[in-house]
Amino acid sequence: MMRPIPSLMSLKGRRALVTGAAGHIGLAICETLIELGAKVAVLDLDAARCRQRAQRLCRMRAGAAFALPCDLLDEAATRGAVRAAIRRMRGLDIVVHSAAYVGTTEFPGWVVPFPKQSVEAFDRAMRVNMTSAFVIVQEAHRALARSGRGSVILISSIYGVVGPDFSLYKGLDMANPIGYAASKGGLIQSARYLATALAPRVRTNVITPGGVLRGGQPAEFRRRYIRKTPLGRMATEEDLKGAVAFLASDLSAYVTGQNLMVDGGWTAW
Repeated sequence: MMRPIPSLMSLKGRRALVTGAAGHIGLAICETLIELGAKVAVLDLDAARCRQRAQRLCRMRAGAAFALPCDLLDEAATRGAVRAAIRRMRGLDIVVHSAAYVGTTEFPGWVVPFPKQSVEAFDRAMRVNMTSAFVIVQEAHRALARSGRGSVILISSIYGVVGPDFSLYKGLDMANPIGYAASKGGLIQSARYLATALAPRVRTNVITPGGVLRGGQPAEFRRRYIRKTPLGRMATEEDLKGAVAFLASDLSAYVTGQNLMVDGGWTAW
């Protein structure tokens, strides 16, 4: 007899590690996992924000989350954080890598025109956006395999799939760094590698969002972006919840090495 959908969707008793968990997308990811029954290690750079996020999530279910501050630029600290999460939860079933240098990250030589982008900013973005995913999965792969239901989800971007349309930013105080595109594209290929390297015990997939609506975005940028999007709007964090639920759970038990586009049709043109 086939299992019913609620059973396939349930994450009751499963243990998850989420990077970038104190951010906007991180909140949607953590809420989804907790709503479906999982316990979550909340990993982010700022210790105070990690604690605040974990406290907020524990209001959904007592003991459902705990803070795990970590600087993903530091390999030793990153490996130590993974080991700490595994020890505390006595195993690990799910890893979601959402941490990233993004368009609002403040660092010299990052969100500037291409000729002024710095090697240091590029290197730091690669370390946080992509290299840390390699480190985390390498450190976690044995625990994920032991779980028998291991799922790795990497969060990419449409700019890891297609080139940026610079007309969106013309005349605006916005930029699109090459390090962002390179790292997000690298995550997609990393997922394909891991899907075969860790098979059959661990599945690895990607969620690729389109542009997410933020209050600080110029109105002209939003207008231009929406005009190019078949579904006629920008993404919200809530749009990612179904994708996370699908790839984290047994709903996708026979899915690995895939890139799930959650972009309103942006890349369909």
